[in-house]
Amino acid sequence: MTWMTRALPGRRAGMAGALALALLPVLSGCASLAPQAPPAALLNAPDAVHLTGRLSVQVTGVSGRPSGGNVSFDLSGGPTAGQLELSTPLGALVARARWGGGEVSLQTPEGERRFEDLDALTREMLGETIPLAALFDWLRGQPWPQAAHEPLPAPQSGFEQLGWRLDLARRADGLIIASRNGEPSVTLRARLDASN
Repeated sequence: MTWMTRALPGRRAGMAGALALALLPVLSGCASLAPQAPPAALLNAPDAVHLTGRLSVQVTGVSGRPSGGNVSFDLSGGPTAGQLELSTPLGALVARARWGGGEVSLQTPEGERRFEDLDALTREMLGETIPLAALFDWLRGQPWPQAAHEPLPAPQSGFEQLGWRLDLARRADGLIIASRNGEPSVTLRARLDASN
């Protein structure tokens, strides 16, 4: 079976496939990627961040049945040059995305693929387009400075930006919830490790 969504029809199935298949190497004995530190240039850039934690994505599509899954993530660098690694809950590294210098690539145990931009990359990795450039700021509890945002009405904590609603009510516990209404609706929960 292929790593991503080729065996599953539709965008909703793609999300379920991408994250559920993160467990596939453990269940089927498939190979995983070897760990690889991000290039030093990514970590030494002035705007570089290094964030780790767990990521849960849930999609509710036309059928009304939710789908999704959980992975661990390691995000380094920034919107212009960075690296994102996804691992199963048991630690098998199943995807490494890198971008910078006009190139966007994805490594999986099946090989390496190139993409035209970060939107196409996140569609492949997560089944839905996630604004990865904004995610660097969102995971730090702040709006992305490149787009307008609206604070959520009191007493809620958070903001809306790029069609997403960022709930920061549990940010002190390391939990950030981003949700997008529409068809399909998407809820992304990121729990940052305490060391972040």
